Amino acid sequence: MYKSVIGKKSSKVKNTVERGMVKRFAEAIGDPHPIYIDEETGAKSRYQCNIAPPTFPRAFDYGEISGLDLPKKGLIHGEQNYHYERPLCIGEELYCYFEVNNYYEKDGKNGLMGFLVIKRYGEDPNGTLIFTEEMTAIITETVRKAMKV
Repeated sequence: MYKSVIGKKSSKVKNTVERGMVKRFAEAIGDPHPIYIDEETGAKSRYQCNIAPPTFPRAFDYGEISGLDLPKKGLIHGEQNYHYERPLCIGEELYCYFEVNNYYEKDGKNGLMGFLVIKRYGEDPNGTLIFTEEMTAIITETVRKAMKV
């Protein structure tokens, strides 16, 4: 189903770790830690800045890959892992992109399931890697039929 896009990468997209967005994100996940929003706490921290919550990169734009047309609904979130070289500081700019690492299928109780493995990257303006995110999306037989694949 998605074997033709394995190994393809999106173009890099500029993103900013915006204070208001971090505040809304922290509120949405129910984590009121002052390191995310209180400027005095951030300035006194070992990072000397406010930082974003660990899962904040979900809010970034990673661009698109031609031919990778995912369904708008029905995907199952299978797995997700983050690796950081350092925290994301409020106000910094990052360049984000993703690549399709793998696609494979397995038979399940309700039919054939597809597993799409994607890796996302965030770099500083100099090209230094700040974080990676690996995720697996599961595409059920019902979704596959709706897509007419």
